[in-house]
Amino acid sequence: MRKHYSLRYFTGQAMTGLWRNGVMSVASVAVLMSCLVVLGCFALLLVNINVNLDNVAQLNQIVVYCDYDLDEAAVEEIGNEIEKLDYIDSVKHVSKEEALEIMREQSGDYEELYSGITEENNPLSDSFEIMYKGTDETKVFDLEAQLRSMEGVRKINSVYQVAKTLDSLKSGIMLVFLWFLIILFVVSIFVIINTIKLAVYSRRSEISVMRYVGATNWFITMPFILEGVLIGVFASLIGFAIETYIYNYVHKMALVDLQMITVLGYGKIAIPLFIGFIVIGVITGIIGSMASLRKYLKS
Repeated sequence: MRKHYSLRYFTGQAMTGLWRNGVMSVASVAVLMSCLVVLGCFALLLVNINVNLDNVAQLNQIVVYCDYDLDEAAVEEIGNEIEKLDYIDSVKHVSKEEALEIMREQSGDYEELYSGITEENNPLSDSFEIMYKGTDETKVFDLEAQLRSMEGVRKINSVYQVAKTLDSLKSGIMLVFLWFLIILFVVSIFVIINTIKLAVYSRRSEISVMRYVGATNWFITMPFILEGVLIGVFASLIGFAIETYIYNYVHKMALVDLQMITVLGYGKIAIPLFIGFIVIGVITGIIGSMASLRKYLKS
């Protein structure tokens, strides 16, 4: 009889229960997987916002982009005009060749995107990285206005404005993230509870016999708890695969369109994300199983 207490036996019983209630099992996996993907998207967004806020927290920087068709003399003249402005701490010229090399270094696994770009067809322009003094909002706005009005300046990007936008966005996302976490967690547990209840009901005669011959509650309920665990594991693995595809796609797009925003490479966050998915999935499955068995355990 001792062999029946092996993990293999309990896992086999759990898999049988999932198969018997296939529709509800698939529904449970799908709902929990969807919850994990949504939560993962919010979590990764918050991580990247924090990284960008850390990068700009102590950085008083404005990047000035020159017109595409300017020659070296015109670019140098713009640099001289910038250095004459008040509130300027330092000015660094970044040529379009240097900017292309920086983008290649930041592209990580997607460096091949820039393999066809040469000095002749470089789509970037010369720019100036300006460090200014202090954090006086009025002076920063005045400096931005002066830079925009310069002839030959195509556009400017202010890290100060990016930081303010990110900080506001982070607060809103945290609030939405919290509500999504609560709602989706409750929905997932509710679906798992109903799945396990169906499994208990379909095996009610077998359970009665086991109790009649003296089987312990632990022996009877362990397969149902493992069902919840398996639902959590399956949902976590599928959700992680979907999250990987989504993040890599967004990362690839961000490298091309958002030069001032830092997007972490997936390799740096894949392991923590995978562990988080598994932990949340398993805990949700266990809670759902225990909640569905609570009435039975009291009897």
